[in-house]
Parts: sequence; C-alpha cells; structure tokens
Amino acid sequence: MLKASMRVRFWGVRGSIPCPGPSTIRYGGNTPCIEVRCGDHVLIFDAGTGLRSLGIELLKDSGIRDVDIFITHCHLDHVSGLPFFAPFFRKDYRVRVWAGNLKPSNSIERVMRSLMSSPWFPVPMDVFKAKIEFQDFKAGDVLRPHDDVTLRTALLDHPDGTNGYRLEYGGRVFALLCDTEGFPGKRDAEMVSLARHADLALYDSTFTESEIVSKAGWGHSTWMRGVRLANEAEVKHLCLFHHDPSHDDDFMDKLAAEATDVRAGTIVAREGQIIDL
Repeated sequence: MLKASMRVRFWGVRGSIPCPGPSTIRYGGNTPCIEVRCGDHVLIFDAGTGLRSLGIELLKDSGIRDVDIFITHCHLDHVSGLPFFAPFFRKDYRVRVWAGNLKPSNSIERVMRSLMSSPWFPVPMDVFKAKIEFQDFKAGDVLRPHDDVTLRTALLDHPDGTNGYRLEYGGRVFALLCDTEGFPGKRDAEMVSLARHADLALYDSTFTESEIVSKAGWGHSTWMRGVRLANEAEVKHLCLFHHDPSHDDDFMDKLAAEATDVRAGTIVAREGQIIDL
C-alpha cells in the first residue's frame, strides 16, 4: 500500500444480532466491525462480533502494535466483540478505545468493565495485558488520533444516540453513518456535512421502504434514503451497511440489484470485502 492510501475492509456487516449460517454465507453474519488502514495506521470502527476475526488477523502482522477503536454507540451488536479482541491480551500492544456522548453518567471504560463482569462474563477486564487508553468525547468534537488523521463527529438519529464519523486522510474521505433513521430525519444536516464529497459513505440500510413503515422510531433507515443522502452530499460511492439479520443472501442480491439500478455504483457491504480508496 502507498503511504497515503486508504483501505477499507469489512469484518462484520449485520445489525442487531449475529446470523451465521448457509443462508447468509455470501454477505456474512457478523455484527458491525470495519477496519480502515490509513497508510500504516489501523483504525477500527465498531466492535461487533466481527472484531474477533480482525484481532486474530492483526496478530499476524509484526509491524502493528498500535490500534484505535471508534465506537458509534454501545448497543450490544456494536460492542460484543470487545472481550474477544486478541491484541488486548498482548502486553506489546497499545489500544485506544473512543466513544462519544456517555459522560457524565457513564464512560466507555465503565461500559467495558460492566460488559466483562458477572453474570454476563466470567473474567474481568483486568485480564488484559495491553496498554489500553479510553477516550470519551462529545458528538461534534474533532478527533486527531494521529497527526495526519482527522475524524469529524456528529450525533445521529438513534435510541440512546449514536456517533457518525467522517475520516479524512491523504486527501481521501470515508464516512460512517450508522445507526440512523433519516433521510429525512432530525439529523439530516449533520449527515450531509459528514458525507459531503466522501469517496466512500457507509449508510444504515437495515429496512426496506415497506418494512420501515411499522418500525418508525427504531433508529434505522433504508437504502432509498441512503441514495437521497448520497445524491445531496455528492458522495462518490455509496455503501449499504448494517443489514437486517432476516435478510438472507437471496434477499440481499435483489436489494443490491434494485439499489444499483437507482444509483449506479452503489456497493452492498459483504463480510471480507476490501475497498481501496
């Protein structure tokens, strides 16, 4: 990879609950986890069940000892992989975990300690050997995990709140807009700002237009709303993400065909898929 390149790899693309099995093998059954390589920097977005496989893969690279994990929100499908992230068990690793909008009543460290406590988990977080740093922020903050990496954040439309991210590196832009209910919605201006001219924008497309009629207020969206957002924000490539666990591979194939007919070049995220920007 070139020094200023950006590579996106999907380790989990489902929402709500893992759904492994023969009917989801082509798109994948793990919950959200996205790896973004910015040159030598490793940035991870969300820590669903896909995080386990990513952690195992990272240990194979002797040149990586520094990782950042950015959580959109702390619902279980986005954090359940944290106790199984292999680098946490290596004393030569440094891992920073970032999350927004939890303080003052909570923090990402307290969330992790609670997740790894009885009766939900058999061992405490103290078993980890890595140097772990916890970074709490407020939606709207600009984060700079490295001198050449900028992340802009915004609050999105979801129960308990969720953080959208805009990652800028080497003249390239990656946007993550998940979990959210617009478009239209309460946070449309924020989403357009995060996605403006993005090379790749991931958008919550959990439901179809017919399904969302009975699911208003659930905090999820549709691919049609994603297309409208991508057009308004002049996104180069729209990527549909956070697939409903009830949508099997055949359903997803039909959805992908419909979406690409409406907006050419639309991508439907698949587990294991790599996109170079």
